[in-house]
Amino acid sequence: MDDTKRGIRVALIGVGNCASALVQGCTYYSGRGIERPGLMTTSLAGYLPEHLVFATAFDIDVRKVGRDLSEAIYCAPNCTARFVPSLDPLGCEVRAGYEVDSVGAFPKDTPEERRFVPIAPVYGDPAEARRAVIRELERVRAEIVVNYLPVGSDQNARFYAECALEAGCGFVNAMPALMARDMGEQFRRAGLPYLGDDVKSQVGATIVHRALVSLFRDRGLPIRRTYQLNVGGNTDFLNMQDEARLESKRRSKTGAVLSQLDASSLDADGVYIGPSDYISWLDDRKVCFLRIEAEEFGGVPMDIELRLCVEDSPNSAGIVLDAIRAARLARDRGLAGPIEDVCAYLFKSPPEQFDEAVARERFRSFAAG
Repeated sequence: MDDTKRGIRVALIGVGNCASALVQGCTYYSGRGIERPGLMTTSLAGYLPEHLVFATAFDIDVRKVGRDLSEAIYCAPNCTARFVPSLDPLGCEVRAGYEVDSVGAFPKDTPEERRFVPIAPVYGDPAEARRAVIRELERVRAEIVVNYLPVGSDQNARFYAECALEAGCGFVNAMPALMARDMGEQFRRAGLPYLGDDVKSQVGATIVHRALVSLFRDRGLPIRRTYQLNVGGNTDFLNMQDEARLESKRRSKTGAVLSQLDASSLDADGVYIGPSDYISWLDDRKVCFLRIEAEEFGGVPMDIELRLCVEDSPNSAGIVLDAIRAARLARDRGLAGPIEDVCAYLFKSPPEQFDEAVARERFRSFAAG
């Protein structure tokens, strides 16, 4: 049988807004032939959105565990756009996950519909949880595990990466637990692909900031100062009110932008990039305020300011769709470890950063074989 006809068996870690957008999108784009506006890549070496099969999913919220994935993606505290009103049952039950550091310290007055409501622990210890997750991945014959845990879940992310490794699955790390170098090498030794870390959005704050920085660089204008401030109303922004959870996210976003410019031109403390605040009524909308101060001809100062507003989770879903298909393609070709030609284009913190145009061409070359 043609491999592209048998499906890509996907396991989701976290059934939040990003998972909702991805699952909805696979239905929304199914069977549309070549007319699929909004996709960055329609066919990736023959793999289409409808080839994704959601084999299993894990979460720790009482409103999602035990439900079919088709229902769980619409449960609170999810608040992303519902662009597919309803889905037929997917035959994919959301399983009880294992929580280590995924739930932040929410303000006491946060309403239940805005925050996580964790289930009572179902595993006696980490070893029992590990065995249960691996057994489930093996039972459903998962091929690619997608990590959608909240920002700051560094220990939890590593736990699930190790489970994927032992179960023989490729791994897509959509969040900023920066593991591509150390865990990536473990996946290489196991003969499995690793894609990460921290997915870019299709047209989001980081990609726009990188593009503007590259424009200034190419036009010979040294950048002296820049900031990028982001606010939003989803659970990720709620979780990030805990300042301790922000280190990896700020490092990921800052590194992605700095990689595109000559940092020697910057003033001391001339860069600030990162999430800034939680505004509940924004729901899944993210608003970015971006400023660049530079010098033009003759050392004359100039600046640019930009406001960008996007629905956060659909903005990343198309990128993850490409990453899942690329991970399966890497498995088909016997490639293992961090797939650099893919990571550099789709993720903020790949093992090696490239100019955006170079990364795009490397990704296209990979897709073309």
